[in-house]
Amino acid sequence: MNWSDLPSALVLTLALGAAGCSSLLPSSQAVARSKWNSFQEAKADFDRIVPGLTATNDLAALGFDPATNPNVRILTYLDVIQRFMPHPSITQAQLDSSVRTFIEQRERGDAWEIEVNHTRSQRYGNAWLDVAGFVKKTHETGWGFKGLLLISEGRVVYKLFSGQPKLDRSEKRVRPLGPLQELDSALVRAAERSSR
Repeated sequence: MNWSDLPSALVLTLALGAAGCSSLLPSSQAVARSKWNSFQEAKADFDRIVPGLTATNDLAALGFDPATNPNVRILTYLDVIQRFMPHPSITQAQLDSSVRTFIEQRERGDAWEIEVNHTRSQRYGNAWLDVAGFVKKTHETGWGFKGLLLISEGRVVYKLFSGQPKLDRSEKRVRPLGPLQELDSALVRAAERSSR
């Protein structure tokens, strides 16, 4: 049999099937525009903030200014209460004195929240099994940084950070029935609705 006798689309399909077609699988990338290329860079600048000494114009020079950095959100004192007292069991007396004073000032203080995420998600494996819905494998990498600044009278009075210096996570979802599994779930939901 001569390969030239086969339609070119069939030849391409066979070649891609033999290769496993990982390159045909989707990928996504979420990158927040910022001056930092890593968690360590963001934290190094955040570490330069000294409560009681660092002024708002110093924050702008470090990259933590909502006017110039799209990753900085301005919060209200009510947002701050939600961050520090998410449950009624947590009282104001349990909070750091700087946080208590900030909350008592109400609208007279400023609160800025910084959140920078750089993530990349790549599906891998056999494209045919993925597209058909039998096996989906995903690998996600990146980093994330989050910081909170409480500002009173033009100076930082409290700071707090959290984050994930290195994200490296793999997920594998196997559905033995492939697309029929979705049909099975839809039938179960329809039966539940009709029995009501």
